[in-house]
Amino acid sequence: MLQPKRTKFRKQHKGRIHGAAKGGFDLNFGSFALKAIEPERVTARQIEAARRAITRHMKRQGRVWIRIFPDLPVSSKPTEVRMGKGKGSIDFWAARVHPGRIMFEIDGVSDSIAKEALRLGSMKLPIKTRIVAREDW
Repeated sequence: MLQPKRTKFRKQHKGRIHGAAKGGFDLNFGSFALKAIEPERVTARQIEAARRAITRHMKRQGRVWIRIFPDLPVSSKPTEVRMGKGKGSIDFWAARVHPGRIMFEIDGVSDSIAKEALRLGSMKLPIKTRIVAREDW
């Protein structure tokens, strides 16, 4: 699973996801892409599950680019632990995804296979997405 090799600080504040994506909203590599429509945190496990679904349907033909990276440490305290005693340990890593952000790009397969692969990948993600193609620009 994806996670940073090292970070400057171990833990971060939760933060909020305001506004549209400042960058990463154009197709740069492939001819089909999965674009986020709503703001949400996407975990490293969800990214990996979507990647597996996409590559399985493509039968390992073509190429897949992952355009998001989980660099946000999300901490949690164990169940039935009293309040206080500091912030919990890091539970998982997540990526903040703004609306309009391209998450996955694929190329090297036919239109029907690409659209179905991205549809299957979007089922693994917790947000509404849209499939965009190079011709749509």
